[in-house]
Amino acid sequence: MPWKELSEMDAKMSFVADCLRGEEPMTVLCERHGISRQTGYLWKQRYALEGAAGLEERSRAPHRLSHSTSPEIVEQLVALREKHPYWGARKLLELLRRRDAQTAWPAASTVTDILKRAGLVRSPRRRRHAVPPAQPFAAVNEPNDTWCIDFKGWFRTANGERCDPLTVTDAHSRYILALKIMPERSQPVREAVDALFAEYGLPHAMRSDNGVPFASHAAGGLSKLSVHWLKLGIRLERITPGQPQQNGRHERMHATLKAETTRPAAGNAVAQQARFDRFRAEFNHDRPHEALGQQMPADHYQRSPRPMPDRVPEPWYDAGHAVRRVRPTGEIKWGGDRVFISEALAGEPVGIAETEDGDWLVRFASVDVGLIKRGTKKLNPFAAVRPA
Repeated sequence: MPWKELSEMDAKMSFVADCLRGEEPMTVLCERHGISRQTGYLWKQRYALEGAAGLEERSRAPHRLSHSTSPEIVEQLVALREKHPYWGARKLLELLRRRDAQTAWPAASTVTDILKRAGLVRSPRRRRHAVPPAQPFAAVNEPNDTWCIDFKGWFRTANGERCDPLTVTDAHSRYILALKIMPERSQPVREAVDALFAEYGLPHAMRSDNGVPFASHAAGGLSKLSVHWLKLGIRLERITPGQPQQNGRHERMHATLKAETTRPAAGNAVAQQARFDRFRAEFNHDRPHEALGQQMPADHYQRSPRPMPDRVPEPWYDAGHAVRRVRPTGEIKWGGDRVFISEALAGEPVGIAETEDGDWLVRFASVDVGLIKRGTKKLNPFAAVRPA
């Protein structure tokens, strides 16, 4: 009977029956049944030991993988992941290699598989992501080129206390300069950031969103806090509203911070600040960062060579500008009239330069804040400068 008319099991039983009759040599039987002599002897042996059950199809997978990870390494990986539940395979491997460079640690993909089998990795839901825009700000090549500042969204501790964590990072090294609970107001933030300037020196730019106390809806988007930074020679970088990816490095840190320190929140603000302090120390000194070649932010950060001055200077304007000091009401005297500029600039000198059209451009330091129209003698305020 042709093979194709028999099931696989029937074909095997037919061969064994012919073999047991002993009427023909093995070579002839195997050739007639279309199998190799090795397969023929194997089927005969299995039938003799186990009967018909020995002819059932078996898995072809090896009984033992030649390159399987040893139980000792698996145990170390699982223990380290349980200690750092938010660290990925590459970070775990980097820490283990630093502890023991002699051991042949498995590949990151193998570590991920091990953690999945241990139930320590959940596969994320697939989502479609929009292509992010090109980075519109100046390139960040050195520490202190740009600092990123923000308040991570507020939340309450278990006893109901409100927490508003101020976060400041160095964009080049990812080093967390500050992670501190404080009111979301100009004066406390100014004092905290001035303390950072005294400790770490001045950055060249400060990147923020458009919320208070970093910015405002006043002329030029200036706030009391950003005016202070401009006087220190710090360039302002404002992300476009609704485009948090323009401050992506900082936002990525926020996601990790939220997952590791606020789910659930601590019992009170003091305990929550202690969590933040531990997170900052680990993030800066112990946590390998893939974008830094699995090195730590502390390995890449160094203090700015621009010290915080003992006295904050006023901005300087060249001879092409008329200088007026803004009154406490936010106004200046111009052409015999009072022109409102901004309360954020109260007490500060502004420079005014005539344009080709006969209007007057009002500047504070490096920021153009608005245009005094010659016909109305009123300021047409400019919005904050956005990324190109």
